[in-house]
Parts: sequence; structure tokens; C-alpha cells
Amino acid sequence: MTAGLLNKIDSPEDIKKLNFDALKELAEEIREYMIEVISKNGGHLAPNLGVVELTLALHKVFNCPKDKIIWDVGHQSYIHKIITGRREAFKTLRQYNGLSGFPKIQESEYDAFGTGHSSTSISAALGMAIARDLKGENNEVIAVIGDGSMTGGMAYEALNNAGDLQKKLIIVLNDNEMSIAKNVGAMSDYLYQLRTARTYNRIKKDLEGWLKQKNYGENIINIVRRVKGSVKYLLVPGSVFEHLGFKYYGPVDGHNLEHLVEVLETAKQTPGPVIIHVITKKGKGYAPAEESPNKFHGTGPFDIKTGKKIANPNAPVSYTEVFGKTLVQIAKDNKKIVAITAAMPDGTGLNYFADAYPDRFFDVGIAEQHAVTAAAGMAAAGLRPVVAVYSTFLQRAYDSVLHDIAMQNLPVVLGLDRAGLVGDDGYTHHGVFDYAYLRLIPQMTIMAPKDENELRHMLATALDFNGPIALRYPRGSGLGVDITESLHTLPIGKAEELSEGSDVCLWAVGSMVDEAVKAAAELKEKGICAGVVNMRFVKPLDSGLLVKTAMQCKNIVTLEEGTIEGGAGSAVLEVLNENGLLESVRVLNLGIPDKYIPHGDKKLLMRDIGLDHDSIVTRIADFLQNGD
Repeated sequence: MTAGLLNKIDSPEDIKKLNFDALKELAEEIREYMIEVISKNGGHLAPNLGVVELTLALHKVFNCPKDKIIWDVGHQSYIHKIITGRREAFKTLRQYNGLSGFPKIQESEYDAFGTGHSSTSISAALGMAIARDLKGENNEVIAVIGDGSMTGGMAYEALNNAGDLQKKLIIVLNDNEMSIAKNVGAMSDYLYQLRTARTYNRIKKDLEGWLKQKNYGENIINIVRRVKGSVKYLLVPGSVFEHLGFKYYGPVDGHNLEHLVEVLETAKQTPGPVIIHVITKKGKGYAPAEESPNKFHGTGPFDIKTGKKIANPNAPVSYTEVFGKTLVQIAKDNKKIVAITAAMPDGTGLNYFADAYPDRFFDVGIAEQHAVTAAAGMAAAGLRPVVAVYSTFLQRAYDSVLHDIAMQNLPVVLGLDRAGLVGDDGYTHHGVFDYAYLRLIPQMTIMAPKDENELRHMLATALDFNGPIALRYPRGSGLGVDITESLHTLPIGKAEELSEGSDVCLWAVGSMVDEAVKAAAELKEKGICAGVVNMRFVKPLDSGLLVKTAMQCKNIVTLEEGTIEGGAGSAVLEVLNENGLLESVRVLNLGIPDKYIPHGDKKLLMRDIGLDHDSIVTRIADFLQNGD
């Protein structure tokens, strides 16, 4: 429950009225409030605990919404939301019809830019700075980018352009030494060297203090400043940011409000692009999150006293875990198998592979495009790479999939986790476009399992297949089926006919197969004989079985947890059209409609778009009776 100072904060203007002692008190109240809400709703706890003071300092110095703050990744914007008029609404965080877990321009004028994916803030901020100057305005533009997001190539493209244009722009590099998993790569090492260049920082502090006590002329001071710069280049290994054209301030203690405000005020008065390197502690103020920041990066509900997750101990094993452990099993006998992740070893289940075969595991940072093309290179050199990535994040590597893998017909397995609606994270994370955007690529094979056991066999099939292949599966628990069956491969492009029907045939794929089976059983009670086909493969489609069932039933219903436009249902229509059957066979496509789906409980979202059980049965019955 909010109390004390926090109850009086309705806008950033209220922050500006507080002295530093009051701001420190407010910081602790905000931490308590966030922990209370996230323990019930779930969310990104550790990243936000680390940026409390930074957020307060930003809003004390800058004037939002005139000044624009862009958060990257946007999951660190909770404090920003709380102090920009959404304090009470924060209790609805990530809930159906509640606040989004990411910045959302439709939600508040204070949310300058939506950032559900990473490494985009500098590009967006530079674009805003260009627009500001062309329009003759004078607002500030600030990009707050995590060091994990700095592993993404887009951030460097933007830095290069910003340094060249020399627009007034402030970049706050929030360095907490890890994003979701521990950061990897040369930039991570470089930031570490900057953080630990204590000799230089001590000399700098002593020299600045001494200069302030003396009254020297401007020429002498300029000479000393040049000497100070020379010392920096001797003691700090390469000032990359300054070579790119940025004024660099830091490292700065991200939990020292006085120092943060001082540096931000200095940056505000500095012409041209500025980088402020801020050191924060992920999970600060909550012991379990400080000890295990990766576990509290994105968390479900938990017990505040113990930090233990509140979960159903009887829930079936997750698709992610089945994928990860099956890959370990297969890789034991195939030394050519390698696994690649883009900063998501735990989220994709590759942590099991990393533990078992560390020499064959590669975390490339938040760099999906590089992950895919590197996998293509590995495949071209004779390895069998598996790239495990969330469906929504593979979109960032689309050209790499098309040009580097498929065009060269290389045997790369794309494991698409979190396919379909993901619930609380909302439209930036829903994985609903992969059927459509992958299906149009020549030489691409696409499959989706009906349950966690079929996922095992599909992974074995993918690793036995000599070409590009995508395997997509949903978030969360499986159906609870037996997963002890011996692994075997499946015939490429062959569907599984689960039952025959005379009135209608339901062609379902992936997560919708179980729903189709249940719908067929209920339709039977209504006197409708419905067959069910587990498509297995969206590409190539089992055209022979499709034509057979279409001619037999004259009514086909497709069910997919993906966008209708260009998806599995479109593939069915294309085959029927090629065989001249659309004049005699009616088709109903059920799937994700042509709009972005918001966040919220998945069951409620499926109900809203007509893909819950009752809606499916009703829509099929109406289709058969009325033809619509």
C-alpha cells in the first residue's frame, strides 16, 4: 500500500519540489510499492529496483513531457510510470485492461516511445532530436539504455550517426553488469574496464578538487584539462565514446542522487551528444533480487518474505524445458550440434545445453541478426546449429533468415519459443506472425507440435533435416502427456489425421490441436460429425490429405494461434485453390485477427478474439448452419 511521500506524487512537478533527503525517502517507498505489486502481478522487478534513484534524478532535472525520455529496454520504466500520474493504476500492471509493462505512447503523454524490444532508443532519440531542430524547438531528448541493450548492433549504428551529426542528445548508459543473463562480449569487457579504472577516477577527483581551491587563469586551467585528458587516455583503455564524437561523463554512482542530479544538469548544458555512464545494482533494496537478479528479471508472483515463486507444483513440464533437455539428449550422440542464444539462455531452455556442453554453447548478446547469420556460417562449415529465440525477437533477424540461411539452403534449426499469445507482456512480445513471415520464404520448412511429446520428435526431425527448418512452440506448461517415448523422426510435410468427419474437418496446428479435439467432441453432441487433422507442418502442407478431407466433408475449418493474414489458413486456401476446390468447398479460417492484441490473461485475450473453446464451437456451428 502506498504511504507517506509517494501518496503525494501525482506528476514530475512534485518530484522537483523535494530535497535530496525527501527523494531518498521516496526512493525507498517506491521500492516497497513495486515489490508489493509485482509480488502479486509478476513483472520485471530487478531491473526497476536498480533504476529508482536514476529515474527520480531524471525527472528532477528534466521537464517531461516536453523533454523526451526513452527507456531501453522499456521494462525498466515502472518508476517512470508511478511518478507520471499512474501511481494508483500501477496496481493493474500487466493485468487485463491495466497498465502495460512497457512504455506505450497510447497510455500516457509521458511515454515518448514504445520500447518492448532492445537497442532502439538511441535511434529513436536521434530521430526526435533531428525533428526538434528542424521544427525550431528546444526540448531535451534522453535515451536511457541498459548495458545489455548495448550488445545490439542497432545501438552502434545509431551511435555512429549521432556522433557524426553532433545533435544535442543525452544518452544515459545504465550499467548494471547484466541484462537478463550475464552480459557477454567486448563492450561488456570495455565497460568493466571503465568501471574499474579507479586510479584515473581518483586522480581526476583529486585534480578537480585542487583546481576549485585555486584561482588560476583560464589558459592554465585549459592546459591542466589537456593534461588530465592525457592521463585518462593512459589509464583508461580507449575512450570509444569520445572517439565517436560524444562527451563522456562517468562512471557515475547510479544510487547517489546528488551526484546524478549534478551530472545530469551538466549534461543538460553541454552542446552536442553526451553519454553518461551510470553504475547501478540490479535488484537493489530487495535481498533475494540482489542475490539472484536473473531470477527476478522477469518474475511471476512470489512470496515477499522468502522470494520464492508462487507456482503450481503439479503443473506439467514447460515446452521450453522439454526443448532444452531434448536438445541435450540428442547432442550427446551428435558432436556437430551447437546451440546459440541471443542473451536468453534460461528463457529458451538452453541453460541445460550450456551446462552440459559449454564449448558448444554460444550466447551472442542481444543480437538476433548476428545470432542467425553466425549460425548460417556454422552450418556452412559443417556444424548443426540450433538458434533458440522468442518468436517476437526472430522478427529482428528476418533478413538473415531469408538471405543467409534459406537462400543458401543451410541446415539451421530455428527454435521459436513463446509462439502465439504470451499474455502479460502484451503486443510487443506476442509471437503471432512467424507462420506468415516464414511461410513465404523459399526452402523453409515450418512445423509446430500438438503437445510436448511431439515437440521432442519434431526437434529430432529438425536436426535430421538437411535444410532450414523452424520449430515453433508456445509459452508455459505442456498438456501433461507422457514424454518418455523413444525419440523418432516424423515424415516431412505429412499431417496426422486424428479423426475422420463427414460434416466438417478441423485443420489445426500447434497449440490449437487440443482445442480442435475438444471442439469436435462438443460438436458431436450437437449432431455434427467433425474430423480433426493435426497439421504438424505449415510448410510443406500435406496437400494430399487436405484435398481428400475437403472433398469428403465439403467444409474445412482452420485453427491457428497466429495471424490469419498469410498464416496456416492462407496456406490451406492456396492449396484448395490450386486444386480447383474453392467453388465446392467452404473454408472458415480461425486465428489472430488483423490487429495488435493487448496484454492480459491469455484466456481473456483468446475469448476476446474468438479463439476460446466456447467461441470456437459457436463459430463452427454458425458456419455450418449459416455459412458465415
